Amino acid sequence: MDLRPSLSSESAVPLYRQLFEHIASKIRSGELTPGEKLPPTREMAGLLGLNRTTVSAAYEILESEGLIAGQVGRGSFVTGQSSPGRHRVDWSNLVGQAVRFADPFRISPAQPQAAREVVSFATSRPSREMFPLDDFRATCGAVLARADLADILQLGSPSGYEPLRRFLLEDARRQGLAAEADDLLITNGCQQALDLIGRVLLHPGDAVVVEDPIYTGLKNLLAGLGARLVAVPVWQHGLDVAQLPRILESERPRLIVVTPNFQNPTGATMPAAARLALIEAARAAGVPVVENDPYGDLRYSGQPVAAIKQLDTSHGTALLRSFSKVSFPGLRVGWVVGPRPLLDRLRQAKESADLHSDQLSQAVLLEFAESGRLEAHLRRVLAAGAERLRATIEGCRRFLPPGTRWTEPEGGMNLWVRLPDPLDAGELLSRAQREGVNYLPARYFTVARHEPGALRLSFACLSPESITKGLEVLGRIIAAELAGAAERHEPVPAMV
Repeated sequence: MDLRPSLSSESAVPLYRQLFEHIASKIRSGELTPGEKLPPTREMAGLLGLNRTTVSAAYEILESEGLIAGQVGRGSFVTGQSSPGRHRVDWSNLVGQAVRFADPFRISPAQPQAAREVVSFATSRPSREMFPLDDFRATCGAVLARADLADILQLGSPSGYEPLRRFLLEDARRQGLAAEADDLLITNGCQQALDLIGRVLLHPGDAVVVEDPIYTGLKNLLAGLGARLVAVPVWQHGLDVAQLPRILESERPRLIVVTPNFQNPTGATMPAAARLALIEAARAAGVPVVENDPYGDLRYSGQPVAAIKQLDTSHGTALLRSFSKVSFPGLRVGWVVGPRPLLDRLRQAKESADLHSDQLSQAVLLEFAESGRLEAHLRRVLAAGAERLRATIEGCRRFLPPGTRWTEPEGGMNLWVRLPDPLDAGELLSRAQREGVNYLPARYFTVARHEPGALRLSFACLSPESITKGLEVLGRIIAAELAGAAERHEPVPAMV
C-alpha cells in the first residue's frame, strides 16, 4: 500500500487537506479496500515528513466523511463507500467535499462519563447566564403589543427594518462612522455581511489580504469563494502593517479584511498609528478595506481607538458591526456601513440570498436599545467580561509553566497562548478533553504561519471559577508533557 502523495507546501490548500484528498481518492477508487488498516498517525507523519497534527487532522476528516473508522487500541481502518449505481445521482461528486469546521463541543470518546462536565474555552460567544431574560420578555411583549405588528410580520425591505436602519445610521453619523455619501444595510450578523461583500467583490483566484491567525468562519468563507488568502502576521498589537506596502504591490489583492479590535483568535488590538498606516497603504494601492468589528464595544479597560472607518478620509473602508456579542447572538442582526455604490450592490445580493433579515428580531432589538435595556445590559456585560478576562490572565500566570506566552487584551472574548517548545497544542487536546477541558488549537486558525504550540482560549461564556479550574488542569497537563519532553530529549552520557 503506497500512500505517499505529492504534497505542496506552496499550495493555498492546507497540507492536511491535500493528504485527506489523496487518501479519500484511493478509497473511492477502490485502491484502498474496506478493512484495510491505515498507518498510525505517528508512523504516517514520519513517512511523509509531516507534523503528526497534520496527519491527525486529515484522519479526522476521513472519519467524519465515513471513509475510515477508528477502533480504540487497534488503529484506523477503511470503511469505504460503495460506488454509485449507473443510474443514481452521485451527490459526492456533484457537490465536492465540504470544508470540515472545528467542532468546539467535540469531546474525546475515551473520556469517562463522570468527567463530561467540561470547561470549554472553545466557543467565542456571550454567556447565556448573562442574558436578561425578563427584560427580553418585556421587550418582546412591547413589540407584540404594537399597532403596526402586522407590518413587522409582513415582507420588508432588503435594506432592513427601516426604523432600526435609520436608528443605526443616525448613530453611526453621530460617531463619525458614516459620511453623507455612506449608507447602511442590515444583515444576518457580520458573517453574512462578509459573505455578501465576498460575493460582490471577489472572483475565484482573487487575492485577499487577511490576518494570520484568522477567525475560522472567515477563512472557510473566503476559501469557499475561491479566494487566494495572502497572510499577514498578527502580533501583540494586531496586523503587522509594516509588511503591507510590499504585499499590496506584489500580490495586487482585491480586498483587505481586518479585525482591528480584540481580534479573533488573538485578542490583539491595532493602535491608531497602525490603523493610519494601513489606510495609507490601502489608499496608495487602491485596495478597499473591510473593517470587521464585532468586538469593538467589549472594551473593559484602556482607551478606545478610533475606528478605521472613522480615520479613513478617502472613503475606502466598509465597517461591519453586530448586536451578536453584546446582546443575543441567536437573533442574528448585524450591519454594514459603507460607500453607497457598494451598499447598492450588497442590497441586490442580499435580496437574491434571502429577501431580507427577520424583521421581528430587528424590531425587538430596536425596542431593546431605545428602552435603555441594551445600555444597562452592556454595563453588566462589560463588568462580567472584565472579571472573566482578569481570571484568565491571572490563571495563565498562576498555572501555566515558565516559557508559556499569552496575549493580554483589554477586551473582547479571546486570548492567544503559545506553549513552550517542543509542545504541540493539537496533540495535547485529547488529553485535555479526557480531563474535562476543551480549547481550539492553532491549526483551525492558521493561514500560512504554522504554530503547533499555539491555542485560543475563549473566556466570555465561562464563570471565573470555571476559568480558574480549567487553567489549573491545563497547567498540570502542559507541565507534565513538558517534563516528559525534557526526559525524552535528555542527552545520553558518553561511555568512558
